[in-house]
Order: sequence, then C-alpha cells, then structure tokens
Amino acid sequence: MPPRAKPTRTTATTAASPKPDLQNEQVQGTGDTHPTEPKSQTAKAVTSKKTAAKQAAGPVSAETGMGTVDTHSNAETLDTHSKAATKTKDTAATVAGSKKASPKKAATPGTVEGTVDTHQTKTNSTKQAASLRLAKAELKRLDWICQQLLATDHVDPRQQLLSKHEKMASNPFRFMRGSAGLFYADLQQGVLKLPASIAQWPLTMVQGDCHLSNLGLFTEEGSSGDLVKFGPNDFDDACIGHAGWDLLRLSLSFILAVRYCRAVQQGELDDAETRDALPKQALADDNDIRSALLQLQQSYRRTSMKIIEDPEVRYHAITDFDKDHVLKPLLKKAIARSLKGDKFWSHSSLAKQVDLNQLPLRFKDKPGKLQRPDATQLQVLREVFAPYAGDYIHDIVLRLGAGTGSLNMQRYYLLVGPAQITSKDDLTLCYLVEVKQQRSAAPLAFFSELSPMNRLSPAHLTVDCQRQMLRRPDLVLDELQWDGNHYLVRSLHHANVDIEPADVVSAKALWQYADACGQAMALVHNRGDRRSIRFAKAVAATPEQDWQQLVTNIWQYAAQQQRDCALLQQQLQQTRGRGVV
Repeated sequence: MPPRAKPTRTTATTAASPKPDLQNEQVQGTGDTHPTEPKSQTAKAVTSKKTAAKQAAGPVSAETGMGTVDTHSNAETLDTHSKAATKTKDTAATVAGSKKASPKKAATPGTVEGTVDTHQTKTNSTKQAASLRLAKAELKRLDWICQQLLATDHVDPRQQLLSKHEKMASNPFRFMRGSAGLFYADLQQGVLKLPASIAQWPLTMVQGDCHLSNLGLFTEEGSSGDLVKFGPNDFDDACIGHAGWDLLRLSLSFILAVRYCRAVQQGELDDAETRDALPKQALADDNDIRSALLQLQQSYRRTSMKIIEDPEVRYHAITDFDKDHVLKPLLKKAIARSLKGDKFWSHSSLAKQVDLNQLPLRFKDKPGKLQRPDATQLQVLREVFAPYAGDYIHDIVLRLGAGTGSLNMQRYYLLVGPAQITSKDDLTLCYLVEVKQQRSAAPLAFFSELSPMNRLSPAHLTVDCQRQMLRRPDLVLDELQWDGNHYLVRSLHHANVDIEPADVVSAKALWQYADACGQAMALVHNRGDRRSIRFAKAVAATPEQDWQQLVTNIWQYAAQQQRDCALLQQQLQQTRGRGVV
C-alpha cells in the first residue's frame, strides 16, 4: 500500500466540461432516441395496455419455480383485467357455439354485413386475449414485487399495510428508494443487466443504495471536523460488489426524479413541498436526462484516468464549486452550519434537535419525530450505548419516521458532550450520535458469495466499507450487538445538506449534478483498492458501446419501476379495501 499522501482539496470544475452533443452521441441499441414523456407516474403507467403488454417483465424465477407464488388476494387484484379474462372466455364459448350451431354459409354477393360481423368478433376476441395476457403478466410481476418486499420488510403488502410501503407507493422515485431489494433481485434474474465489460471490472466496495439523494454535503470526520465536502453519505447497504450497480442505480434515480417533478408540476401528483421547491427554469426533458447520464459517465471515466496518471488523486475530495454551479449555494449553506459557521447555533444538526439555551441539555419535544423512553428504558440504553458514544450521554430519544428504505428500522439519537456544561465553549464540544439498527446489505440476498468479507455482520461490514471509501471517515464510527440485533454507531454531522429532486431537475442543474456525482463515485470506488490501479484501468478500457448500453438498459428499467409503483399502489388499495390495517 503506497504511503498515504496528505489530503488535498480539489475543486469540481463541471462548468468547464463540454456538454455532450446528443446529435453525435445517441445511445445505441434502442429505437427510442426520443422517448415519449410519461403522462402519469401512478396508475396511468399500468393502464396503457399496449405499452405494458410489450414491456411487462416478470422475473425469470417466476417461470423457473424460484419462490412460492402466494395467490391470496390475487383474484381481487386488478379485477378489471380479471373481468376481461372472464369476458374473453365467454366470448370464445359463444363464438365456438355459433360455429357448431350454424353451417358455414357463402357470403351473399354485393353485401359485406356478414364479413364485418366476423371481423369485429375476431378483433374483440384478440383484444380480450391481449387483456388476459396483460393481467397475467401484471399478477406475475406483482407477486414478485411482494415477495421481495416481504423478504426485506417482513410484511407482505397483500396481507398487511406498512407505512413504508404506503410511502413507496406515493410516486416512482419513492418506490425506487424503498425497493433496493427488488432492484438486486431483478439484476440477478436478468430483468436488468450490466453491460458485459462493466460486469468484468474488478470487484470493489460499493455504496449499494446509490441514488440522487444519498449523496450530499457534509463535514469530514463527522461532527469532529469543519471541512465540508460533497460525496456519498449513506453506507447502510455498502458491501463488496460491482461498481456498475451504483452507476445503474444512480442513473435510475436521475430518470425517476425528473419524471416525479414533472408529474408534480403538471398536477398529476399532489406534493406541495416539492411543487414549491421546483426551479423557475424549465425542467429537464428526456434528452436532457440522457445528456446528464452521459456526463455522469464521462466524469467517472475522466476521474479514473486521472487516478491512473497519479494514484494519489484517489485521496482528493470535492470541496468547492464554480460560482454558477448548482451545488455552490448548497455548499455555502453547509459551511454556515459547520462549527465555524455563522448558522451553527441555529441551523446545525445539533441546534435543530437540542435546545442549546437551557440546562440540563435535552432533546426538543417533537411529537411524531422524537420519542422519549421511560426512565427504566433510558437507564438501560445509557448502559448499552455508553462505551461507544465517545463522551457523556446527556439524553436519548427514539427517532421516528426517518428515511424510506430504512423507514421501519429502529434508530436512536444520543446527545453527547462534556459531563459538566458551564460555558458556550463546552456546548461546541457537544454532538449527536445515531445508533441505527442494521440489516444485511440489499445486494447480499442475491450476491453474497462475491467476497468472504460480505459474511461480516451487517453493521461490521458497513463500518469497514465506510472507513475505506471515505477519505476521512467519522471519528465516532462503530458497531454493536444488542437485544439480538446489529446496530451501526456514528456521529451525525453538524453540517449536513441533503439533495432533493427539486434542487437539481432543470437541464443545466441536472447536468452539473451528474458531473459532480460521477467524480465523487469514481473516487470512492477507486479507494476500494489502494494497492493498485487495476480498477481504474478497467474503467478506462471499457468500450463506448457498453457505456451507451448501460443508459439503454436503465432507461428501459425506469419504465418498469413506474409500472411497479402503480402495481403496488393498486395492491395497497385492494388490501385497504378488505379492512386490513
């Protein structure tokens, strides 16, 4: 392992990067060079029967016998198609009976009445047969979705309602965020594929649940540092795997985020918060999305080639942006919230959760978000968490309703600092620690044998990956086992600014954000092997057609995810209609 160089700062220069010319760089391997914009992100994505009949994709496993098909409530699901199926059988029986009862007659010269009736009957029968095939394909896909959600969340949407599933069904972007298990199940079964050469890259440490909102601006070393940088900020699903997974999932999130914002803007989805945050500029169209995805790839490749030239580049961090970059104002916001910023006492993570003007220190009362344990529970939690907190624990609360993929996972917030608080200087030494229940990384249900390291306990694997993928990881970063579960312990950054879809969905903003994401992901992937530059060389050697095929594959899968969201929404309506809670 080469000697670790002194960390240096580097500026993201996205504004200077040439924007790809789509006229000369069309994605190959698809006839959809100007894809039609979807009119709805909800049930309309399913009810377009012609499109769905062509594209509805059930996993290979459903035909090979993998998994048990639970038919409970399927008779109720999509009953419109079920009725159509019954009508198809009745029509077929009527036609068959008519043929048996009536001898074949020659058409009367000069008339077409008999011919028209026969043609209409055949047309209706064909449409009804297509409807039956569509219903079967949708039921098959719905069963696959429910199997994966059951495996991840231990709740079958056909049997029981779960707040996480309700949140996922609200729009396809939320669905994508909560269905990482389905994403990897589809990869295993070939519903979604990595291009051949990208699948042959050396394995490395991957984020696992890489999407638009799982990168952001935060302080290095958790709450112990004051240097703000941009990069991936969620490692709950990190493991040893294919870097192409992160590129696919990140690209998917770009497509669905823009379509989600379009639907909100056009009134097809009701989300006042997102609507109010939408930019004044026109939202990106499908060609703009393709341009952004190609730039993400170019930035990823460019950074990898720089690492080939100088391996110490892998220790760089993105700490600044040009003044007209979409992330520049968000960077300023994060810096202001850091310990040395002018908004620390009002907008930092600590100030948002704790009343810093009263002693003894305690968390604010936030019903529905923070829940206080009783005195007995508090004492037990203090004893369990004390060895990992790094200082005296002043208060503990249970965090409610955070995230999407991890919405149903238990998490605690600890208020930590000097035992005696006597001055404002003492308050600057206080910080928050999150203790969050961990489950196995999403890819490992399907790709566990890629590396022996993936057999580590879930929290242990997360800690090891985070320590290697980040240049300066959190100083409070550990794992513990308690009450039969694995927990990740980490400090919460004082300065933390997440990226929401509305922040980056104009054409220029999306392109700039893609450029920054490509650089950030190349840095963390290349840190997975600090002994060589083999990974970077494999990236540089990837043929152009495979980069283009990656865009084609994820574009098609985005349409599948939109249909999946609509299917889940319909199933939850059926479950709710039976009085299930």
